[in-house]
Amino acid sequence: MESSSATPGVSTRREATRQKLYEAAVTLIAEQGFSATTVDEIAERAGVAKGTVYYNFASKSVLFEELLRHGVRLLAASLREAAERTARQGGSKVDALDAMIHAGLVFIQAYPSFTQLYVAELWRTNRAWQSTLMVVRQEAVAVVEGVLREGVENGEFSDEIDIQLTAAALVGMVLVAALDWQSFQPERSLDDVHAALSRLLQGRVSGRG
Repeated sequence: MESSSATPGVSTRREATRQKLYEAAVTLIAEQGFSATTVDEIAERAGVAKGTVYYNFASKSVLFEELLRHGVRLLAASLREAAERTARQGGSKVDALDAMIHAGLVFIQAYPSFTQLYVAELWRTNRAWQSTLMVVRQEAVAVVEGVLREGVENGEFSDEIDIQLTAAALVGMVLVAALDWQSFQPERSLDDVHAALSRLLQGRVSGRG
């Protein structure tokens, strides 16, 4: 899972190591679960010494918490860029939401294992990182809330829209539909899945057609 920025020297090398650990952890945990995955396995999969894991993260739990934080922030950045790009091109708020759906699908196609873990963790309540997960989840949902709020303010959307719930529903729709696509309908293209969700957006949110 690539970071959106890097700094020279030692920081760049450390970031590269953390990226390898993120990739190893997300793959192993998706395959065999958090409890069954050991630090030794993560280190071996990443091609580093076990001590390197502890140099970068205090524990396996901290590594996984940072993995969730990192991944969701990449998703939020993808959604934000899609909305901003649409605005620069003079598109409507519905166009922005549609672009965000596409961006979300692209992200999920690139990081299917992370998405599976993220969705699974949203339903757990006994994890040490639950509060962190809720915070970073809100970062992604807040991007959609912002577009909906602006659409209400400019009259494009009805002021009866429940902004918080609608934003959460749109993010959830993309996550669940994409996981279904990846798991049960892999023969479908990303554009095909996007078109189906786009039609749903046009009919249910904008009230068109």
